[in-house]
Amino acid sequence: MEALLCTRLGDPTSSISAPTGKNSESSSSPIEISRNHPIPELDSPTAVRVKVKATSLNFANYLEILGKYQEKPLLPFIPGSDYAGTVDAVGPAVTKFKVGDHVCSFADLGSYATFIVQDQSLLFGVPKGCDLVAAAALPVAFGTSHVALVHRANLNSSQVLLVLGAAGGVGVAAVQIGKVCGAVVIAVARGAEKVQFLKSLGVDYVVDSTNQNVTASVKEFLKSRNLKGVDVLYDPVGGKLTKETMKLLNWGAQILVIGFASGEIPVIPANIALVKNWTVHGLYWGSYRTHRPAVLEDSICELLSWMEKGLITIHISHTYSLSEANLAFSAIKDRKAIGKVLILLDDLGGVRSKL
Repeated sequence: MEALLCTRLGDPTSSISAPTGKNSESSSSPIEISRNHPIPELDSPTAVRVKVKATSLNFANYLEILGKYQEKPLLPFIPGSDYAGTVDAVGPAVTKFKVGDHVCSFADLGSYATFIVQDQSLLFGVPKGCDLVAAAALPVAFGTSHVALVHRANLNSSQVLLVLGAAGGVGVAAVQIGKVCGAVVIAVARGAEKVQFLKSLGVDYVVDSTNQNVTASVKEFLKSRNLKGVDVLYDPVGGKLTKETMKLLNWGAQILVIGFASGEIPVIPANIALVKNWTVHGLYWGSYRTHRPAVLEDSICELLSWMEKGLITIHISHTYSLSEANLAFSAIKDRKAIGKVLILLDDLGGVRSKL
């Protein structure tokens, strides 16, 4: 099978290495294509092998190859987390799925390959009528935002939600989930194209941080709606923007720490959190599979139901082939994407934009 291998740590946006064994040592890229990688075998009676249709790129995957993620797998490894595809083979004790079923899931590693094996308990059936490629982008981005907003913050229709980095994968998910919950949703993004896109999703107010003062602009909007401030801050960005937007938070507000795309970890003053009775939630979504698997399962099942009903839409910014993985990572690194970036495993075409 074909697989993307990370053979050393480094920037995956540089030109991709030749297939294994062909001058790969002279390449500057930490990733390479293995054209004849062994197809994974079923490793238990309840194992399922999936032929991957599409797999998603997340900022965490980029950090993992750089060696800057909190989990550091042994080299070499096949990167990749969430994916969707068709059941190719099942173990003798599998009862939930049969060959040909459409499924999606996420793994610690391994989805940037033609096939992946997981236990049946970790797979989710994709409802009939739902796009299989789009389903590949649901588990991590929408799962993160759903657990954060629904399970942790208990977001409701009486609250104001402020989403930073709102045009990225988790940001687009967060604003849609915010609207499903009935909250007033304010989004911060960079550039006119991203602003217009977010407005098309029904976001109540969008700030273009390239030419607007975020705090002043949001305060003006809140005043126009007779709203006191922000109740929930969804923050995958960190850095100076976190410090600036904390000025907008109400008494009793909640801060959801999702990530640090800015590269700078913010300081949240404990004395101010005390005085204003803020709750700070650190959210490492992947650890829910170990510590709260039922929450994660319920979350993804509800999201698939919302997808089937049309309450949420998976917005795919760009698609690439596996051999163009460096370009896919560049789209994330350079913040070119609006929504999700995907790799298609059975597609021979080049880069396309879905927007």
